[in-house]
Amino acid sequence: MMDDALRPHGIGATQWYVLHQLAQVGPTMQRDLVRLLEIERATLSTILATLVRKGLIEQVPDEVDQRQKLLRLTPAGTKLWGKLPDLSFIHDIAFDGFSEADIATTARVLKAATERLNQRMKAKKS
Repeated sequence: MMDDALRPHGIGATQWYVLHQLAQVGPTMQRDLVRLLEIERATLSTILATLVRKGLIEQVPDEVDQRQKLLRLTPAGTKLWGKLPDLSFIHDIAFDGFSEADIATTARVLKAATERLNQRMKAKKS
């Protein structure tokens, strides 16, 4: 549903999440997005390269550590963000009829399960 709503605007779901972070929170360190989006560094690099190529975001060296990249929306990115559809309807459809407590419990359990699986994968790689 999300991809269908975003396709006419030329972006995908993960690109939307990057734009959302930058539009709602502001400039963000690239390393922080890896943690926030819980995706591989290489995957994020590909997504960011696409958004830079489209002129929607820019990567600038951090003032403190030039090796780190700060991400921020460009004017074109800000303009696109203002045109994107409100995606809250997806949440409304998915969670209609569930209590906030049920949703919170489900989110907590799934987050814990994901963290356990990620820890197990890291331990196997070591």
